[in-house]
Amino acid sequence: MTRSSVKTPADQSLVKTSGYEGRGLDYIVDEAPEAGSATEVAPGVYWLRFSLPMTGLNHINLWALRDRDGWVIVDTGIADKVSREIWEKHFTGLLGGRPVNRVICTHLHPDHTGLAGWLCRKFGAPLLMTRGEYFLCRLMAADTGKVAPKEGVRFYQKCGFTSEQIELYKMRFGGFGKAISTLPQSYDRLVDGELGLIGGREWRVIIGSGHSPEHACLYCPELNLVLSGDQLLPNISSNVSVWPTEPESNPLEDWINSCHKLMAELPEDVLVCPAHGIPFRGAHKRLGKLIEHHEKALNRLAEFCREPRLSTGVYSVLFRREITDSNRIMAVGESVAHLNCLKGRGIVSRRLDDAGRFTYKTRTGWSPETVKAAV
Repeated sequence: MTRSSVKTPADQSLVKTSGYEGRGLDYIVDEAPEAGSATEVAPGVYWLRFSLPMTGLNHINLWALRDRDGWVIVDTGIADKVSREIWEKHFTGLLGGRPVNRVICTHLHPDHTGLAGWLCRKFGAPLLMTRGEYFLCRLMAADTGKVAPKEGVRFYQKCGFTSEQIELYKMRFGGFGKAISTLPQSYDRLVDGELGLIGGREWRVIIGSGHSPEHACLYCPELNLVLSGDQLLPNISSNVSVWPTEPESNPLEDWINSCHKLMAELPEDVLVCPAHGIPFRGAHKRLGKLIEHHEKALNRLAEFCREPRLSTGVYSVLFRREITDSNRIMAVGESVAHLNCLKGRGIVSRRLDDAGRFTYKTRTGWSPETVKAAV
């Protein structure tokens, strides 16, 4: 599979930033290393930089952990020729011909799970994921090449998609599995709070939600280091969307709660090793800004919805980038996530209009709440 043939959902949120964008954090280097490189960030913990064929998000950070006679790999890159070639170089270079003992995926997205099956089969290694991520990944892969379901069509019709936009959704449906190698038929489950040994050190699983159902972060107290995946990034806020498979979900509230959870469970001076961007210290500062970022967006949206709005009619309030055919699915998913959050908080009501589309209106008596810089 070539770079040009791979399409995968972008991780980067479209929601307007608060103007912070990672400033004031303590980065371990000024510039990121080149794709294909390996950098030791702590004893036995190596930062692997891989390229991605995605506009606006051209890289992913993967992690190789020394594990006695072998290695543990955390996240795997997308399933394409370029990534496989980089891995082949690491097998003889960094890994020194030693085996991969375990493959861990923080969550289901193709840039994280893409080569998990390939690595597991190559080394006879088990796959470790949370239950929600493993089974949803397999379910989405099973849709590859299938016709778009009527539930999905109805979802986007209720959002306010035009007939042309619905046809584009139908045409693009079912591409998830093209970016991943087939997952193993079994896995070892990661559980929140679970402790495990890697390289003789204890690592604890911290599960967050919102960007994906059960995203696993891996925290090592001895090294004061966390592999945060997409749950905590320095420069961008991860995409938080509602999808047709669970239209009444409230992932943004889950995301905000997960930010509070990470703030409670991680030290402020922990070394954060993210899936995108440069490793940094300043976890509490960044988490506080991420919470503020979305709370401000919710207040703007509630103000805008004093008049009834479609989910496709609130883009100007939430997004600073132009919404086009290439990012519309993600944009409406984030819009519905914010509207569902307001609905869950009792701030907006929702009804079907005469055209069968959902409209959202702020309830009488609402006034903006004060958002603190660090919650």
